[in-house]
Amino acid sequence: MATKENNQIIKENNCETKMGLPCVLEAFMSIFKTGSISNKCCGELVVLGKVCHSVLVKRTLENPQFKDLNPVTIIVKSIQTWNNCFALIDSPSPSA
Repeated sequence: MATKENNQIIKENNCETKMGLPCVLEAFMSIFKTGSISNKCCGELVVLGKVCHSVLVKRTLENPQFKDLNPVTIIVKSIQTWNNCFALIDSPSPSA
């Protein structure tokens, strides 16, 4: 049930077309493995939007390939990644 709902949200918001593959992979690694996300990819993630970000993470967690991962840990890392990117992109850069 949840998968269909997530897929519907992803489709309605064009979530899968808003980020380039290199940034998708970078964001994925920073949430599901270890690594950091570049400023450029943070920008793409913020443009993607929080709804798309959350639903894509949830959909990935539903994949049997990731059944051994702790969903709570992934959700926490997902929120941290979002918050870090949002703060980075949202804050005005210091003027020279």
